[in-house]
Amino acid sequence: MVCPRCISAVQLEIEKLELEVDSIKLGEVVLKTRPDDTKLQDLRVNLQVQGFEIISDHKSSIINQIKTEIIKVIHHGEEIPAEINFSSYLAAKIGSEYSSLSSLFSSIEGMTIEKYIILQKVEKIKEYIVYNELTFSEIAYKLGYSSSQHLSSQFKKATGLSPTHFKKIQGERRKPIDQVIENDFQSVSK
Repeated sequence: MVCPRCISAVQLEIEKLELEVDSIKLGEVVLKTRPDDTKLQDLRVNLQVQGFEIISDHKSSIINQIKTEIIKVIHHGEEIPAEINFSSYLAAKIGSEYSSLSSLFSSIEGMTIEKYIILQKVEKIKEYIVYNELTFSEIAYKLGYSSSQHLSSQFKKATGLSPTHFKKIQGERRKPIDQVIENDFQSVSK
């Protein structure tokens, strides 16, 4: 779950099965009691129809936490502070050393955390461009880039288009933030 609508959709599926929720937030649901196998399977199937999956193993849970934290900062924060250090931020939020998180993420996702951050930022840039309310300098500031040139360079490496060209054609459709994967873009370098 990566947005408030996701939380609502999951909560609705849980309520349909009359399960009691202890807490529900981005990327995590805690039930008061473990459902029997039949209800758990029904929940798994109902959530898959909605595009969700139940993550019960520890490694997948950590990957999901990493993605959720990155998405919260990039897509749901007001602006990304220029001085944010995602490695320190993620380590503090998840409670593990960044090197372990980075290794795990790369082995499971097939890309680095840094590349995932860039891909999420590119999707947010597309959103800002489509809404046409901010200049490229304002977008760069909001997303923690040092300059609009840096933003433009990463955007072009990821999409093959300059932000200006994208703004003109707006032909490349945006993707849901939880479906951004490395193969969607050309190679992105740090």
